[in-house]
Amino acid sequence: MKAKEMAHYLDNVLRTKEISDSSLNGLILENSGDVKKIGLAVDFNLPAIRKGVEEKVDMILFHHGPYWGNPIPITGAMYKKFKLLLDNDIAVYVSHLPLDIHPEFGNNASAMRLLGFVNTEEFGSYHGIYIGRKFILEHPITFESLIKLIEEKIGTPILYWNFGKNTVNSGAFVSGDAVSTLPESIEKGLDVLIVGEPRHYSYSIAKDNNMNVIFLGHYQSETLGLKSIGQHLKEIFDLEITFLSEPTGL
Repeated sequence: MKAKEMAHYLDNVLRTKEISDSSLNGLILENSGDVKKIGLAVDFNLPAIRKGVEEKVDMILFHHGPYWGNPIPITGAMYKKFKLLLDNDIAVYVSHLPLDIHPEFGNNASAMRLLGFVNTEEFGSYHGIYIGRKFILEHPITFESLIKLIEEKIGTPILYWNFGKNTVNSGAFVSGDAVSTLPESIEKGLDVLIVGEPRHYSYSIAKDNNMNVIFLGHYQSETLGLKSIGQHLKEIFDLEITFLSEPTGL
């Protein structure tokens, strides 16, 4: 399968062209050969690309691509990244918001599946689209039990604020830099908000409103969709898939 053919499939499955985004999504770099092995990476950086070279991938699917609104000169570190990709004939596909919000393969839908939360709905309005998932638990659990469940199924949170009720009946999961959805979670009377990373201003909002917040880390919260779509591509096309891990700790 050629890179353009793979891109066409991903465009259709992820509805890439339908979703407005500041990121330039889709196929941003073609290669000359067939795509037989795909690397998955959260961030478009040199370490991830070097790991792709070591793994001899034909394409890398990034969540965070190189272009955000304005053109960037291909100089300095950007030149090094593209030269490394071109020298090793590696294609690049980017999926930002489409991979956040996808109802099956998205970061938030994947988190709901991993945690076993089945009663969910759209949450987190962002420029006219919903970027997260709200959940209602059939059997309420304690805040401490929720932390343990997340650690078991996803990974250890980098931080959490236990400012609210100890019993969790409802909440929302919004991957990445999404603590801006805190006021909405408070307004809707949720017991916990699970997001990627904190912002300084959000501490007082959460504490003043007795709201529990769990921070998974931006990076960790956005590995889920990549792994999910990667597994799908492996099953559909019998491709080799490898995750190019380069955690930021944030």
